[in-house]
Amino acid sequence: MKSMKSFFTKSPTQENDTQATASSLRESVEHIQIYAKQKVLDLFAGMYHSTFKGQGIEPIDIREYIPGDDVRAISWPKTAQFGRPFIKNFQEERDLTVVIAVDISASLQWGGHFETKRECLAKAASLIAFSAIYNRDKVGLILFSSNIEKYIPPKRGSKHGMRLIREMLSFSPQEKGTNFECALQGINQMVKKRCICFLLSDFFPPPLPEKAFALAAQQHDLIACRIFDPEEMTLPELRLVRIRDPETGKTALIDINAKVVKELERAAQASSEQLEQLVHRIGASLITLSTQGGFEKALRAFFKIRSKTRH
Repeated sequence: MKSMKSFFTKSPTQENDTQATASSLRESVEHIQIYAKQKVLDLFAGMYHSTFKGQGIEPIDIREYIPGDDVRAISWPKTAQFGRPFIKNFQEERDLTVVIAVDISASLQWGGHFETKRECLAKAASLIAFSAIYNRDKVGLILFSSNIEKYIPPKRGSKHGMRLIREMLSFSPQEKGTNFECALQGINQMVKKRCICFLLSDFFPPPLPEKAFALAAQQHDLIACRIFDPEEMTLPELRLVRIRDPETGKTALIDINAKVVKELERAAQASSEQLEQLVHRIGASLITLSTQGGFEKALRAFFKIRSKTRH
């Protein structure tokens, strides 16, 4: 009879598998770090800085109000003098905080191409993280599913950035579902100071909790980053297939015919429009990312538009 110790001792094969997994993770982290550093230095130099200027105490100049400016910064004497609103520009504060909240629910394991949606979000998040790190800002991480799975408080430095990438790629969630209300409430509770919050998800399934989104947008500078896979938007006519919901584990037998394909396409389009309308109503921002890549292009376009409208 085998001893109890033998049941809890890894075999050489298991040890080799563990070492291979660790080596693969290390390579993935290093690859994404190099990718992020190169893209940040090549494409985002100065763009992040101009987009997210801090707000100090002393105003340095006054300009005309642009829709989207913070109404609290209106210069009432100048507004009364000229009969139209003017805004105060402040000396920038070098203590900005960025919090990246990443959805790690089971639906993010989908991947119609070479990478899953979760891996794509990790790449996009790394670009955001290193943009902030090179600007000497603090960066924190929240991983969520049905609950807040992990919180890493904001810090500075490249080593901290590598830790965030490692956690985004390797962390195993306890839950499979998605709860945006819980995630947004957790952000408000854990991050007391106003921060720039990037919320990365596929934002599925709708409807989204508007009150929770509105409260988060009121307390923080909320930026929703939606990841989608084009193959989810245009399914082929597979006819009779068995499907499984990765978050609930429920299965069903469905005839994916032409009518069903059109209904799914309409539902996907409606979900996308609902998110856009929600973001607009609460005064937040939206970045749309595809699993086919081009994250740097989408972020660069966002930074460019944002810098024009906010400053």
